[in-house]
Amino acid sequence: MDATTDEIIFNFQNKFQIYKSGRIERFTGEDIVPSSPDSNTDVRSKDVVISPQTGLSGRLFLPKITDSTAGKLSFLLYIHGGAFCIESPFSPTYHNYVAALTAKASIVVLSVHYRRATEHLLPIAYEDAWEALQWVLAHSKGDGPEELLNYHADFQRVFAAGDSAGATLTHTVVLRAGIEGVSGLRIIGMILFHPFFTNDDEPDRLMEIISPSSSGPNDPMLNPGKDSKLGRLGCGKVLIFVAEKDLFRDRGWNYHKAVKESGWGGGSLEIVETEGEGHVFYLSDPDSDKALALMEKTVSFFKQV
Repeated sequence: MDATTDEIIFNFQNKFQIYKSGRIERFTGEDIVPSSPDSNTDVRSKDVVISPQTGLSGRLFLPKITDSTAGKLSFLLYIHGGAFCIESPFSPTYHNYVAALTAKASIVVLSVHYRRATEHLLPIAYEDAWEALQWVLAHSKGDGPEELLNYHADFQRVFAAGDSAGATLTHTVVLRAGIEGVSGLRIIGMILFHPFFTNDDEPDRLMEIISPSSSGPNDPMLNPGKDSKLGRLGCGKVLIFVAEKDLFRDRGWNYHKAVKESGWGGGSLEIVETEGEGHVFYLSDPDSDKALALMEKTVSFFKQV
């Protein structure tokens, strides 16, 4: 069935639309920046295949190595946003952001290209995010398939971060790490940038379409406050960013409250709100004062002992 006869059943902020047949049409996030040294940051990037069977892949980022950065560097697993449907580590938005973060924090990063809806309905993205962490774990003894990680990454200083839908996936990965264990690496901290979670008893049309097996708004995979295992988050500290004008602002605050009341035995739990800004504003305006302040706070989080 072609676009002239196939009915549109969902349009997301004119960034993508879903048809009754299940087909998705994306209007943004499809451009690709080739992996290569970045002349602005001296960051080197490399594309990797994590699973040839499923096509799960990612982009590795390595900062410029100097005498001051000799030895192994902290490692970050980064999961991009885009409503589970758009964007990738290779798009200009995420390539440029992660490259800048790599340079400023002097950290090794794997930016994950999980399989997206609607071609791959949830929970496939959750499974891909977990498999990406398992691939990273395979390098913890220095004999994994990617020499860049074997040589440069410190698996006793691992972080996980994501924005929007990617923050939802990040939370799930870190929680699963706490429940199942990840012997061989230590997750120091987790950052959630403007996380997307569902609200209690409030149906979400997009989730109904791309997550048909979900139990609804109170599904723990989408609403962590309903998860009895939330207190088993497998990291030592948590930083949550929210924005005053973001539709999902309250959900970030609710997550902070839920973790605080969960009995989680980790260290610091902090939430930072940016006034006067909307959802993931720092990606579209990375040089603004507020975006730079958010970057500075993020880098500080990675560098804390």
